[in-house]
Amino acid sequence: MLISALGFALMAACVKTVSTYGIPVLEIVAARAIVSAVISFVDIKRKKISMFGNNKPWLIARGTVGAFALICVYYAVTTLPLAEATILQYLHPVFTAILAVLFLKETIHLSTISCIIFSLLGLFIMIQPNLLGASLLDTSLLDKSSAQYPWLSIGAGLLGAFGSAVAYVIVKKLTVTEDSSVIIFYFPFITLPISIILLGSDFVVPSLAAIGLLVLVGIFTQVGQVGLTKALHCADANKATAYAYVQVIFSVFIGWAWFSEVPVTTTIMGGCLIMAGALINVLWQR
Repeated sequence: MLISALGFALMAACVKTVSTYGIPVLEIVAARAIVSAVISFVDIKRKKISMFGNNKPWLIARGTVGAFALICVYYAVTTLPLAEATILQYLHPVFTAILAVLFLKETIHLSTISCIIFSLLGLFIMIQPNLLGASLLDTSLLDKSSAQYPWLSIGAGLLGAFGSAVAYVIVKKLTVTEDSSVIIFYFPFITLPISIILLGSDFVVPSLAAIGLLVLVGIFTQVGQVGLTKALHCADANKATAYAYVQVIFSVFIGWAWFSEVPVTTTIMGGCLIMAGALINVLWQR
């Protein structure tokens, strides 16, 4: 899950960067799907297994839900600061825990509840500048912290989080009967035609630099997907995804180093709480 979180954080940074080249969100989604499909296809052939799997209805459902969740997440990433977009996206472990109890009959462990409480408290502190304004903060530390972000972007981030949670629960169900490479392959297999149809005539011919970034989006996506699928194969969905909060920390650092988005005091405080929650989850058994 840690490797997965880093992969997804780097993917988001590449998505945000390539959008500055004028590439539409749906074109970025399609490019990611192409790269992921090629890598997954090669991996399936290496394993000498059927690419279409056994439980086709659930595999198609995973790909469809994942496609629309991805579109929402990418829209939020390209229209919001990286840290804020990641925070909205990482409400999904809460949705995942609830859905896992309802549909997978999993038990939420006390350590997972503690992790979620700490993490949600950290998220709440991190979004305080947007809720209350900048009047109580040192203005020298602010970086667009008092800006009013578009409701469409916020709504897209929340829908992306919920869609991701649904997809994770389906993935957990599929790990019983399907190889991880087949589960991963169905994501781009379904996403590519959906994104191309929705893109229509808005296609933009990418520059060489943009093509390189689009390829990196696909590669980092694959790293994230493989790590996530392997983790869900080894642990309960609500416990495994709790570790994913670490991506928030990665995104804050990348936002500072890559986009000069200086973290505010509330971001630092919230990040510390999120890390504390992750450590509780990891060290609880000891």
